Amino acid sequence: MGVDAVLYRLVRAGPGHRRPSYVAAQVVPDPDDVLLDLLKRVRGGGRTPLLDRIDPLGELVVDGEAAPQLLAELRCLAEVARAPVETDQIRRLALLVRRCLPDREFEIRFEGD
Repeated sequence: MGVDAVLYRLVRAGPGHRRPSYVAAQVVPDPDDVLLDLLKRVRGGGRTPLLDRIDPLGELVVDGEAAPQLLAELRCLAEVARAPVETDQIRRLALLVRRCLPDREFEIRFEGD
């Protein structure tokens, strides 16, 4: 029961469409609960307020403007990583977040099971 990180791209509304929508562009899956285990180690310490809001049964939407904060909080996760699989998960998440930096038409959703 992991938390997948999904990068969504904004699709502008065209003629006949009422509002813009988002389409999934990239996924960083968490089938082995690697992200959840890392989050447990840092939760409540005050250094990861954004990541602390991730719900393993729900969804957290992080818009592109919060990408710099999210990158900083991922560094906190890197400090508590103990295994190569954890380091790799953080690296893949950071690459996903960096895609939001130059283009604010992206958002990341942390989707629980």
